[in-house]
Amino acid sequence: MIQLTNLTKQFGDKVAVDDISITFPSGKIIGYIGPNGAGKTTTLKMMCGITKPSNGQILLNGIDIAKEPLAAKKQLGFVFDSPDAFLQLSGLEYINFIATIYEVDTVEKNRLIEELGEAFEMTDVLNDKIETYSHGMRQKIMIMAVLIHNPDIWLLDEPLTGLDPKSSFRLKEIMRAHADEGNTVLFSTHVLEVAEKLCDEIAIIDHGQIKYQGTLEALKQNYPDKSLEAIFLEVTK
Repeated sequence: MIQLTNLTKQFGDKVAVDDISITFPSGKIIGYIGPNGAGKTTTLKMMCGITKPSNGQILLNGIDIAKEPLAAKKQLGFVFDSPDAFLQLSGLEYINFIATIYEVDTVEKNRLIEELGEAFEMTDVLNDKIETYSHGMRQKIMIMAVLIHNPDIWLLDEPLTGLDPKSSFRLKEIMRAHADEGNTVLFSTHVLEVAEKLCDEIAIIDHGQIKYQGTLEALKQNYPDKSLEAIFLEVTK
């Protein structure tokens, strides 16, 4: 579970996240939806300790990330919106690096590398440098590195971008299974059709403020004669 209380982030005069208080429960896939520049990525980066809040509290499974940063970060895995990181490492070196940080058992690590490599069709290129990968392949290696230590909380920033249909389908299956095991899956997107098919709940953010949290079905009932796109435009003005 993720609990945000009075969370605020300012960059100079710009308020990117504006005093939001929201809980993302365990056991569900939650879509974090909003237009470009709404505050989605800034919120996710504060949750995982990359960006320091200007104000407010973040609890990850009850652990305050400001007071116990290492214990809190062990609760989560984060897939960036841009997979262009550690380009001089091979895919396998990067996965091993992440596995070492999180103290993953060697036998379990090797099993997961084989399993995930096959699932995402990356086995034959794991020894190649990440800089030689396509955008979609880089995205897959970042996802594999998160899955290798199986954290309770998954923070995924536009995780389906660049993935081929088979890998996209496989990731959705893995997300569903992880949530069904009682864990938290929070992913940002601006593709409403994906959220409609995949999410148990959604949270809509615009101009740094939460405009709606709940199910899509409940939201649709408030706008019975409008399309999903029209509803989104209405909520975000």
